[in-house]
Amino acid sequence: MRTLVATLGMAALTSVQAAASEVETSAGPMQITAMAEGLEEPWGLAFLPDGGFLVTERDGRLRRYPGGDSLTGLPEVFAKGQGGLLDVLVPRDFTSSGTVFLTYAMPVAGGAVTAVGKGQLTDDGLTGFAPIWQAPDPMRGGRHFGARLVEAADGTLYLATGERGTGPDGLQAQDPQRGEGKVIALLRDGEPAITQNGWLPGVISLGHRNPQGAALDGEGQLWLVEHGAQGGDELNRITPGANYGWPVIAFGENYGGGQIGEGTEKVGMAQPVSYWDPSIAPSGLMIHSGAGVAEWSGDFFTGSLKFDYLSRLDPEAGFAEERISAPETGRVRDVRQAPDGSIWFLSVSNGAVYRMAPRS
Repeated sequence: MRTLVATLGMAALTSVQAAASEVETSAGPMQITAMAEGLEEPWGLAFLPDGGFLVTERDGRLRRYPGGDSLTGLPEVFAKGQGGLLDVLVPRDFTSSGTVFLTYAMPVAGGAVTAVGKGQLTDDGLTGFAPIWQAPDPMRGGRHFGARLVEAADGTLYLATGERGTGPDGLQAQDPQRGEGKVIALLRDGEPAITQNGWLPGVISLGHRNPQGAALDGEGQLWLVEHGAQGGDELNRITPGANYGWPVIAFGENYGGGQIGEGTEKVGMAQPVSYWDPSIAPSGLMIHSGAGVAEWSGDFFTGSLKFDYLSRLDPEAGFAEERISAPETGRVRDVRQAPDGSIWFLSVSNGAVYRMAPRS
């Protein structure tokens, strides 16, 4: 099944007060409040059980709120192009384990690789941080690291990697023995959670271009949003063993024009559930539980880096799209649901963390 995303409409903005603004949505008026400001290239957001939160900045900082302190004990990162410190994950057992996971572009001989590491969070920073997994083949250049990380109910970690900007002629994403352009299932110590015959241990799907959002729905199903080339950004439902096509099939075209690969479909290659054309550059992915906003239960939220809005996709309406736009939604990089059901997102343009919730 594939559905071209349809636009339901752009929400209007009404100023409320200096500290917050209001935006009209399909679920009624929502208030947007700044929770942190003064950030440089914020990339990942995670909530702590004490009510605080963590934010990564791509040049290598991890900040803890409230307070905004820059924590110590971080790894060296390859902060070039799109590389750097990327996602952050606070696992379900954090209260007992104190563990925090990070994804990042790791500098190595010959370039950089996408990596996952973990450490213990203290009052001042991370202690004992060490990598637990890294892509086996270094590549030069600073594009398309992917690096979204999510935790399944059984503790399995799912890592989505990019194909590193190799273009329509690069077949790294199609090579099952390489780490680029894959979804990889890992145990907490970095060991592979699955082994498939002839595939790099841990790889569960291949043929991805540049995943920038990953989330689990209420049934534990993994979903990705990923960038196409010129057009053809995709929402994909991840099935173990599936090949999602890049760069053999794609709904976009080459920069400057021209077909990519063999067209838009091929036997044995999975189709996106939905796609955007033109591209919106989706980033971050969250599937709402309905807490606090029952109308949005099961709906998908991602940010648009290109057109500066929050995208809400309604699976009951064929993944039709509502665009929630406000001054705060400039280059949305990550989207998360807080424990109280509110929607938090990172704006690269504003260097800020925002909270969106029904008007109180």
